[in-house]
Formats: sequence, C-alpha cells, structure tokens
Amino acid sequence: MLTQIKTCENFLKNLNIINPETGIILGSGLGKFAEKIEIKIKIPFSEVPYFPVSTVEGHSGNLIFGSIHGESVLALQGRFHYYEGYSLAQTTFPIRVLGKLGIKKLFVSNASGGVNSSFNIGDLMIIEDHIHLFPDNPLRGKNIDELGPRFPDMSEPYCKKLIGEAEKIALKNNIVLKKGIYLGWQGPTYETPAEYVMVNAIGADAVGMSTTPEVIIAKHMNIPVFGISIITDLGIKGKIVEVSHEEVQQAAAKAEPVMSLLFEELIKKLA
Repeated sequence: MLTQIKTCENFLKNLNIINPETGIILGSGLGKFAEKIEIKIKIPFSEVPYFPVSTVEGHSGNLIFGSIHGESVLALQGRFHYYEGYSLAQTTFPIRVLGKLGIKKLFVSNASGGVNSSFNIGDLMIIEDHIHLFPDNPLRGKNIDELGPRFPDMSEPYCKKLIGEAEKIALKNNIVLKKGIYLGWQGPTYETPAEYVMVNAIGADAVGMSTTPEVIIAKHMNIPVFGISIITDLGIKGKIVEVSHEEVQQAAAKAEPVMSLLFEELIKKLA
C-alpha cells in the first residue's frame, strides 16, 4: 500500500497539487459545496492512480484542488463505500493520500438517518463521536508504522476545538445545530424499524453507510477531524416512512447551503 500511496502522491504533486491545508469529503447530495472553491485543478477519480471509482448517484467523482478565502483545500466530490464492493482499505485510500500531501485537518460530511426523537429532516448534526459497526476495520492487517501507530487513540475522534469554533460560527449566523453520535455500518439497505430501535438503544443519534472508516484513518495519521451529518430521513417510531436514495439526495441538497456556509466560515476563520 505504501508504494501505491507514494505513486498517487507523486502523480498529484506533478499536477502542482502541493501543500493543501484542508481536506474535505462531500457526501450524498452535498457536492455543490465545490462551487465555493476557487478551482485550480479538477480531475476525475478515474484518472488518479489507485483511486477507486464512485458508482453511486449523487457522488460526482472528482478530486478538486483550489482555495477558499486564501486557504488551499483538496476536496473529494463524492466518496467510496464498502457496499460498492471495495474493501475498507480501498475506500479510505484517498484519506491516506490527502494525509501524505500534508492536510492539517479533515472535514467530512454525510447524509444520515436520524434516530434521536428531537431530530427533524433537514437538521444539521455536528458529529461528536461515532460507533463503527462495519464488519471490518480499515486498519486490519499489518500496520504501516510510517503512517501511524498500531493502536491509534480514539478518545477524541472529532476535534473539540473545531467543534467549538463551528458552534461560535453557527451562533453568529443564527444556524441551529444539533450534536450527536453517528453510527456507521455497511448498507446498502436502509434500516428496518427494529434496526433503528437498536441503533438508538446502543447510543447513536444518526446512522449512515460511510464516514467512520475515513475518520479512523485520519486519526491513525493524527489529522484532526470535523464532521457534519445532514438528517435526510427519520428512524423514529411513528415517523418512519418508505425512503429512496433520490429523496435522501433531495433532502441533503436542500440543507446543503447551510452546511456550506458553516464549512466556508470555518475555513475562513482558521485560514
């Protein structure tokens, strides 16, 4: 893997993608944030060595390098999922590359189902912690000491400092934010009513099919993480209805401008 990472790193550096400050992962229906970026380079995932190819509608599948308020950013316009048939090592490979390119922080976003009874569709939830329930761990196998320790600490998976700054920005801009715990598991099926009950019972506020593997890799490389979930459907008794991927994308797209403002202002403040 280290050879593949180095090959990809050199490929991107040769395109003059150098010293990005912030890495960003844009989840389902959230790709329009890329419009906030003063784009210097935009390249399809399919042209980047060893990158998987996103096969899911709502994930544009581009690597974007540019700047926001003078800060260099490297954004994944779309992500890769375990349910697409990739291993967790493959789905998180881009995070390894972003880390080797030098990002100082990682912003992650996703569309998720809310199981907290106080949540409504369209709410934004700051991810305070997570539960990783995938059937695998992206660090399984021989550890690559150059990338991080064998047993990485996960006592603060999401950076408290970044969360605090985001809350200040939200208060200043009259943005209502929720905070909670995200549970990640493999999909691609949406949850049954019984599974929603279980997700809530074990301590989560929202559930989705991504994010936790990426955060594990970021923490392995000692990269601070800030995460946002947009609540696109509800797994609350009496509010559970049939849901489609199209409806999830629509709900995410509706809330996306608020998330974009939060990300943009957070980058501006930290620049």
